[in-house]
Amino acid sequence: MASLWRAATTALTQIQTNQTNYNGVEFWLSPERTGWLMKQGEYIKTWRRRWFVLKQGKLFWFKDSIVTRESKPRGVIPVATCLTVKGAEDVLNKQYAFELSTRTDTMYFIADSEKEKEDWINSIGRSIVQHSRSVTDSEIVDYDNKR
Repeated sequence: MASLWRAATTALTQIQTNQTNYNGVEFWLSPERTGWLMKQGEYIKTWRRRWFVLKQGKLFWFKDSIVTRESKPRGVIPVATCLTVKGAEDVLNKQYAFELSTRTDTMYFIADSEKEKEDWINSIGRSIVQHSRSVTDSEIVDYDNKR
């Protein structure tokens, strides 16, 4: 019985550790992009303003813009699962809207300006390419390397 208890508590500790470190991504340090976006809730489809952080192929969102090691993300999207990111003003009939699509889901976001929308689309698009499983290391061209 003691070994069963030890195994169960060890497994629970590992699950909790994996959930809190987000695969080693230190989202509070030097993110690739941050900013406020409106996002629809997953279950209750109301629009909510959230602080988004893009880092190491993951898009995190928080209730507050002050993100520390102790902050708990409200959600995370692994960008490697995404197929496209593009404008969606015509779909939502809302200015500065864009969509992020996976094989099974499409999520909509609204930026504060056209520039913010374009910057988010570019950043997420770049991250999709960098973290896509369909792109191998040999296919990535480094235009800055002068060999």
